[in-house]
Amino acid sequence: MLMNLFHFTTRRLVSQVYCGLKPASSKKQRTCFEMARPSSNMADFQEVFAKAKHIAIITGAGVSAESGVPTFRGAGGYWRTWQAQELATPEAFARNPSRVWEFYHYRRELMMSKHPNPAHIAIAECEARLSKQGRSVVVITQNIDELHRKAGTKHLLEIHGSLFKTRCTSCGNVSANHKSPICPALAGKGAPDPDVEDARIPVKDLPRCEDCSGLLRPHVVWFGETLDSDILTEVEKELEICDLCLVVSARGVPVAEFNMQSTPATERFRFHFPGPCGTTLPPAIARHKMEIIS
Repeated sequence: MLMNLFHFTTRRLVSQVYCGLKPASSKKQRTCFEMARPSSNMADFQEVFAKAKHIAIITGAGVSAESGVPTFRGAGGYWRTWQAQELATPEAFARNPSRVWEFYHYRRELMMSKHPNPAHIAIAECEARLSKQGRSVVVITQNIDELHRKAGTKHLLEIHGSLFKTRCTSCGNVSANHKSPICPALAGKGAPDPDVEDARIPVKDLPRCEDCSGLLRPHVVWFGETLDSDILTEVEKELEICDLCLVVSARGVPVAEFNMQSTPATERFRFHFPGPCGTTLPPAIARHKMEIIS
């Protein structure tokens, strides 16, 4: 699901080293001053990018919106008569697992018809190219659609889980699941139209665990749940070692935001490139003459 935990998590991991939250040397003060005026100079960004050895790319819903993935946010962001916040909770699943599975079945089937856009592909190609130079790229995403994986990204941390993984509510087993439909009872179900009635599928016919026959649930982080501590530890490690971060962070390293519009955090970044990321990101991370080849 597309929750607003993403920005909270990133802020929490790096909050202790934000510019201005602890004493800084004059050099750091100059860096903070420079970062307060984000630049849209692509050549300047490419110069920084060319020298970076460990690059962290943090993505949210915007990178998938250009692939036609609905965000279920704001006006028109409904499935039938419910918003995601009303369905993507442990309580909603306990009350009506059939309805929640219909919602996720609809999203799974929809994603099977979607494809990575130029931003996903550029990131995957960048990772492959830089790995041959002894440089690393990690993608930290809040998205559950697996489009980064589909594009070929290897080093991927999905902090909100995946639409195509399930978790058993009895034994806790997590496994990949790309079946279509995920179970026979959900075939043809999940239409989003507000006049469609619930299928009211018996619990025994909903997706079941192959190990213990327990009821399966989507392996995604729902509202009211905590993020996986192991993944958070990996995210924290990557943010500690990165020397360039794309989209969001603040650790005194250069940060570049690719976004349709400015955000309250934009003024903290060194670079800001407005516009669709499928247009702005590919040329930013493509091979160029300043790139260090080792």
